[in-house]
Amino acid sequence: MSDKYVLDAADRRRLMATPAGWIATGFGSGLAPKAQGTFGSLAAIVPWLLLYTVLPVWGWLLLIAVSFGVGVWVCDVAGRLIGVDDHRSLVWDEFVGQWIALLPVLIVPGWAWIVTGFVLFRVFDVWKPWPIAWFDRRVKGGLGVMLDDVIAGIFAAIVLHLIQFIVL
Repeated sequence: MSDKYVLDAADRRRLMATPAGWIATGFGSGLAPKAQGTFGSLAAIVPWLLLYTVLPVWGWLLLIAVSFGVGVWVCDVAGRLIGVDDHRSLVWDEFVGQWIALLPVLIVPGWAWIVTGFVLFRVFDVWKPWPIAWFDRRVKGGLGVMLDDVIAGIFAAIVLHLIQFIVL
């Protein structure tokens, strides 16, 4: 069984042997030796770039909602597999949070906004101001894994939109 920081080879195999583990680790991006959340957020940008011109805003909202529901389930299953509720390798929450943070880029596109959205999301995810930290400490299981990053994504999206409004 893993501790909060170390994922041994048996745990990696257990995670990658299941669809839930594969998704929960962000298709393996959460297995990076360090900065798993950052690697998960970077990996989330790949499907975002592939889909951002294809999906309308309502399509993104639907994708995020479905991905959140799937994330609650897969992160709960994966956490039980390795015996740690919110292990660093479980980064599906970063995918969903990052997609939320990038919602303003659907309205005002540009590489600078993508980078800004990425940085803002990482800042809120690591800093965890209230109420993010409150939810992070009190809500457990798959919902707990997902919820704090969704809120961090919302905060990042609001700040990104405000920056866009001020600059433009």
